[in-house]
Amino acid sequence: MAETETGAGAGAGKEVVLVTGCTPGGIGHAMAMEFAHMKCQVVATARSFSSLEALRTNAQVALHTVQLDVLSETSIEEAVRTVMDMYGRIDILVNNAGVHSVGPLAELPMELLQSTFNTNVFGTMQVIKAVVPHMASRRKGKIVNIGSVSVLVCNPWAGAYAASKAALHCLSDSLRVELKPFGIDVITVVPGAIKSNLGYNSSTIYSNLPEWRLYKPFEKAIRERIDIFQKNDCTPTNVFAKKTVDILLRRKSPPWFSYGQFSIITSIMYYLPICLRDFIARRVYKVSTLENVKDK
Repeated sequence: MAETETGAGAGAGKEVVLVTGCTPGGIGHAMAMEFAHMKCQVVATARSFSSLEALRTNAQVALHTVQLDVLSETSIEEAVRTVMDMYGRIDILVNNAGVHSVGPLAELPMELLQSTFNTNVFGTMQVIKAVVPHMASRRKGKIVNIGSVSVLVCNPWAGAYAASKAALHCLSDSLRVELKPFGIDVITVVPGAIKSNLGYNSSTIYSNLPEWRLYKPFEKAIRERIDIFQKNDCTPTNVFAKKTVDILLRRKSPPWFSYGQFSIITSIMYYLPICLRDFIARRVYKVSTLENVKDK
């Protein structure tokens, strides 16, 4: 049985919300807090039970914490069973668990590319498949998939991450139509640049990567790409969570919405000619010719 910590008891009529990837400093953590502030019955999960300590001991909110590893079918089944035993239903599933990966695709280790897709795509689908039967039986539910604006304008050094989120966007589009007959709404949330722990995780991954060969001259630019989630002009997670939860708790939520730093400009850039988008990407992410890089 999944490890669990109990907060306040179940309340009739309150939305039961299951959130994955609730480690401190991230979007999932902030969303779980905001749902709880809105008096929902929240089940916050993470791969490591110890990483949920901050939520378990937070006196400002009452929620449950359950261990859930999206890469383990057994862990998912146990977590969903725990939620069903407690509340008998799941009204909203927020698929936030994900990993970042940074590096040039031509030299990115295949195991890192595969692990990115395993967590961001296949892990998410495993959770969806476990929850859908329960929602379908009630002809009611919302499945929320956290995507990324990087899908709209895929920039250098983060191709693996953007590709995994693009796959998730496509899956969401199919699921939205396929699950409608069962009363299940599928919503794609597209965060802009959110100041979260995603950058820290990327830095940890980067430190374990082999030394670049072809892209050694671009190492500084690649490292700067990691820090994009820590810049002061990025949208704070609590601000993003408040806006997002407000929309998700509406009786009719939009099937797709984007919020956060750079979300508007990225949407505009999506419609630019490819040659212009590439020119901007080369300038912003410092993908100069090798000759120019060596001269600096």
